[in-house]
Amino acid sequence: MNTRVHVIGAVSVSMLLSSANAVTAQEQEVINSGKHEFLRSCATCHGVEATGNGPAAPALNVKSADLTQLAKHHGGVFLFWRTYEKILGRDEQAVPEHGTREMPIWGERFRFEPTTNEDQKTSMRGQILSLVHYLQSTQAK
Repeated sequence: MNTRVHVIGAVSVSMLLSSANAVTAQEQEVINSGKHEFLRSCATCHGVEATGNGPAAPALNVKSADLTQLAKHHGGVFLFWRTYEKILGRDEQAVPEHGTREMPIWGERFRFEPTTNEDQKTSMRGQILSLVHYLQSTQAK
């Protein structure tokens, strides 16, 4: 009986570890997708490392934010949904350097146009969520 308990315990631990690795792989896939979106849409101003030193940063009237410091500015907590809302353009506190939602710097990429196409809405939300997951992964420790 004792040996049977050990075998069952070992199998259970093995299953937990393998499922944890699957989650980690899925999370990494989401982060990689977000990084790709960041490099395509945000790095011009925020820089490849998200530290605010992109090639267009010197031309901005307001210094480009160091996005690796978002959690630090909130007591070590990354405000995931606030960041999502800011990218989406729904956050009440405007980001002056981004201009209005109609400005080209935002692009069409993150705008929800009136549509009945649920796949299009889901795809846009997924792009923004992966971008926010990536930004969360860049936070300074």
